[in-house]
Amino acid sequence: MFHHTHPYKPFIPENATKLIVGTLPPPRFTHGDLKPDDVNFCYGSRDGFLWPILDRLFDLNLKYENTEAAIDQRKEFLLKRGIGICDVVESSRRSKIDASDLGMKDVELRNLISILRNNPLIKTLLFTGGNSKNGPEYFFRRHLRELGEGIKLKVISNEVPRVHQFLLDGRLINTVSLTAPSGSANRAIGSTDLYKSLKTKDPKFNTIDFRILQYNGYF
Repeated sequence: MFHHTHPYKPFIPENATKLIVGTLPPPRFTHGDLKPDDVNFCYGSRDGFLWPILDRLFDLNLKYENTEAAIDQRKEFLLKRGIGICDVVESSRRSKIDASDLGMKDVELRNLISILRNNPLIKTLLFTGGNSKNGPEYFFRRHLRELGEGIKLKVISNEVPRVHQFLLDGRLINTVSLTAPSGSANRAIGSTDLYKSLKTKDPKFNTIDFRILQYNGYF
């Protein structure tokens, strides 16, 4: 079994009011065997869409290369916007070495509630995926159950992206389960009525455009 450990510590600026929460980067990031157009930072996979989406939303002119300059661009953006990144999974075991969330076994979670207590300005968790098995929202719910503090998510909107709220020591925190910024979510996007309608109006409209429309309201 491959021990898939998270290669990055949480990156949380002191001014962070939002926290991006995913699971694990692809196994090659644990190995340190990056491709030339990977970025050695959170969500830096050449195959991921998070940074290309943010690049277009904020006109960042990002570099997509395995350099310090590319890392610094992303950190500068997060610091400026008050956004942190802290994935919920610390490690897992895999029988097959791939990036599938469903392939994770014996998952060890990070203590996000403790992290939130240590970062009192955070008001929103942006899950890069939903409550399907081994998704970020799924693991966060498991984390809450395991803590046994009686913290529960209250539904605010069941429309995609799903929005919930919870109270932490009297502090109201929102969670938003965004459509995952990975190729595996493209089929689900393509089957939605909204996407089909937008695609009919503009044949050039694609699944990245769809995510940009969704993410714009929360970043």
